[in-house]
Amino acid sequence: MPNAKRIIWADDEIDQLKPHIIFLKERGYEVDGVPSGEDAIELLKRGGYDLVLLDEMMPGMDGITALEGIRKIDKRIPVVMITKSEEETLMEEAIGKEIADYLVKPVNPHQILSSLKRIFDSTRIVGQQLTRDYTAEYRDMSTRPSANAKPERWLELAYWLAEWDVILDYRPDLGLVQMHREFRHECNAEFARFILSNYEHWLQADRRERPRLSIDIARDRLIPHLAEGKKLFFVVIDCMRLDQWLSVENMLAQSFDITSEAYFSLLPSATPFCRNGLFSGLFPLDLAKRYPELWTNPSDDSTSRNRYEHQLLDKLIAENGISLPGDTKYIKLLDPEEGESLVYRLKSYLSAPMTSVVVNFLDILAHSRAASEVLREISPDESAYRSVMKTWLGHSSLYKALTSLAQEDVVIIITTDHGSTIGKRGVKAFGKKDTSTNLRYKYGDNINCDEKGGVFIREPEDWRLPSFTRTTNYIIALEDYYFVYPTNFAQYEKKYKNSFIHGGISIEEMVVPVATLTPR
Repeated sequence: MPNAKRIIWADDEIDQLKPHIIFLKERGYEVDGVPSGEDAIELLKRGGYDLVLLDEMMPGMDGITALEGIRKIDKRIPVVMITKSEEETLMEEAIGKEIADYLVKPVNPHQILSSLKRIFDSTRIVGQQLTRDYTAEYRDMSTRPSANAKPERWLELAYWLAEWDVILDYRPDLGLVQMHREFRHECNAEFARFILSNYEHWLQADRRERPRLSIDIARDRLIPHLAEGKKLFFVVIDCMRLDQWLSVENMLAQSFDITSEAYFSLLPSATPFCRNGLFSGLFPLDLAKRYPELWTNPSDDSTSRNRYEHQLLDKLIAENGISLPGDTKYIKLLDPEEGESLVYRLKSYLSAPMTSVVVNFLDILAHSRAASEVLREISPDESAYRSVMKTWLGHSSLYKALTSLAQEDVVIIITTDHGSTIGKRGVKAFGKKDTSTNLRYKYGDNINCDEKGGVFIREPEDWRLPSFTRTTNYIIALEDYYFVYPTNFAQYEKKYKNSFIHGGISIEEMVVPVATLTPR
């Protein structure tokens, strides 16, 4: 049979196993039986074999010794150990030498066949099942995108899209990636209509009549734990998408019980607006009225507007009637030295009732990527970007700190201020030179944009946004558009295309995660 899997079966009673061998041959496997470990090693040296069935207890060279010899010849060939012993130490020794499976005698042919299928065919079988699952779930999800859908339906859809993003990272061979991307693109077009139809109403509605927004996270997820006297770590990973969080969640699942949810960020989906909302519990307009010093310079749309996060959160806690047994702490991780300081001083931070940690790696990466060919090369798309995040987190000071906290009596809340999207299409924006420079949103005097790719906000107060003059306007980009001024349009459109950007209206920017981690 062409492409049949070739197997060596080493057992000192190999003659008694001929019915088993015939059974396997009838199912397409080529099996060469030998009576000793030495013979198995000699056969393996000739090459061309795909797996070894190895008896653990043979006279002369036992199975463990034979396994060591097999590994010297081929470190990757799957080995199934077959033994009469169920001793735990023996199992651990065999598993430590990276066997593919472990069977206890007496074995029947169907047990062997099941083991072979798991080893040889699991990828194909799992792939077939994933394809069936995706197709069935897609039929349901494809009916959901609608401007009239309830917010929770959109959150469920966004979560489903993100989960399949992560699954398909590992199975690009299934041929579903392009279909999934196209569906996400279709969803974003409808999501923009959904937000434009509902967002202004949310801003005016009673809390019970709208979905959870950035301003609700502290009250909903921090205050209850503080009221119960629990020690709290509040971690905000700037510019983290829902799919990025789901790609790293399992890295922490061995140490923590994790509950993850999704909610909507504020608009514009950018740090000055969303992160201030997280820490203050206020819409940008209300924050500007209460703390006008944060918004005195309209030409400055940098993160300098976030310099009072610690004080804002302390005030929010006090306004909710919480009296803490000590001062809260706050640290912002902008470079490796600050990350090392977090780890080194972790015991000190644990002495506080709550510590807030703002992590800027992903936001810095997004901004740096636009100017670096190397960064664009290693993160050309969302899948690669998720991989970069996993690599970063696994080697980061944040991860060291989190794993250390798994040994403490502490609750950890992890969230973000906003996500990001890849800009694919430039759209013309019109405004003065002092207009803010962000690619996905702008504000200034008498600005406007091509309506096909953005929304024009004539009255900022309707969107709970601050004004700086009587003629302040905002424009916010939709879907995967980004703003380019008409002068040298083609040049700048090309320059910023395929950049990771934020501030606009898309699922990737606005539907963001919040997770509660409690040590196991």
